[in-house]
Amino acid sequence: MQFSLSPEIDDYRTRIRTFVDTHLIPVEADRANYDEHDNIREAVLEPLRAQARADGLWALQMPRALGGQGLSMVGLAACYEEMNRSIFGPVTFNAAAPDDGNMRVLAKVARPDQQARWLQPIIDGRVRSSFVMTEPHPGSGSDPSMMRTTATRRGDKWVIEGRKWFITGAGVAQHFILIARTSDDARKGLSAFLFDASQPGWRIERRIPIMGPEEHGGHCEIAFEGLEIPDENRLMEVGDGLKLTQIRLGPARLTHCMRWLGLARRAMAIGVDYVSERHSFGQRLADREGVQWLLGEAAMQIEIGRLLTMRAAERLDQGHFARKEVSMAKIVVSETLHKAVDTALQLNGARGYSKDTPLEWIYRYARQARLVDGASEVHKMVLARHLIDEGDDFWKWDVEDEHGRVPSVGEPAGGPR
Repeated sequence: MQFSLSPEIDDYRTRIRTFVDTHLIPVEADRANYDEHDNIREAVLEPLRAQARADGLWALQMPRALGGQGLSMVGLAACYEEMNRSIFGPVTFNAAAPDDGNMRVLAKVARPDQQARWLQPIIDGRVRSSFVMTEPHPGSGSDPSMMRTTATRRGDKWVIEGRKWFITGAGVAQHFILIARTSDDARKGLSAFLFDASQPGWRIERRIPIMGPEEHGGHCEIAFEGLEIPDENRLMEVGDGLKLTQIRLGPARLTHCMRWLGLARRAMAIGVDYVSERHSFGQRLADREGVQWLLGEAAMQIEIGRLLTMRAAERLDQGHFARKEVSMAKIVVSETLHKAVDTALQLNGARGYSKDTPLEWIYRYARQARLVDGASEVHKMVLARHLIDEGDDFWKWDVEDEHGRVPSVGEPAGGPR
């Protein structure tokens, strides 16, 4: 069991921390740097992205051959946490959702020609992307089998009809990954496609107003009315849409957790700074037992979330699907983020409720964490199914072989043969 970072990963983490402290947190303090949706203005963002690229901190998750840094999931866990101590961190380093998950899945499953056309521009920061899956009632949400948007083959093209909503980033995306129904087969009824914003046959119905601050491009409702997609822009095989979503969403859920831990740490840092200076009734707030209980509880939950996230990241690096590990991290970290920022806001009082600190921004943002990429209740159902199926093996330990390796999925003990 490893509870330490390699020197290489810690160097990335340290440089990201310095970048955040030097360049990003000061930018947050000036409200003129925010757009109308409470995100960083594009004109302010672009020089910061250029600096991140120049510093060798760009696209940590992508292979070096494609212009990234080639970090493992464990390495990303340490670095994503550090970068999201700033609310503007992920987008600056090209690590924000949905681009992060889209880049990862395209690097894994797209053909080389598809990667050149659809992936490389996202890595380079020339375009943004979107993942188009969720539908309004009675369509699919957490249950993809309810999907109603259809892709009908006509010659060498697929014709798309249907409606999607809460599609993150769609308002500014150029490249889209679309999941649609191609048959009624329970397991092989969905397929994945790529399309460009310039193609006719689809439109953004509205940018859905939400409670919290928004990613660039918002969360949109989309109508498809005869969008034609050439078969060459199909991802994987016909019927592999569900498989693609599983490949994408597991790691994407975990990278959410990595980023949320950074926000939770930032919230607690603001809380600790304030109670360390603020006096009332002749005593520092930090010296009051009730305040210490609040801080201690939140700190403990953040550390639990970090351990669960690192555990899941290591399992993914070993080649496992890590479904239950990712679900546990998703539940705990999403709830921890809300607890941490709520604690910090309470300790700051009216100051925390104002826009003088980013606490109210983080508080509004935090509520979505228990919903996105599967509600907490859905992930608890996943854990229950694993417990019922595995029994006492639910808690089994990984065992290294004679070479100090943990065999990956489908690999015999002793390593590959």
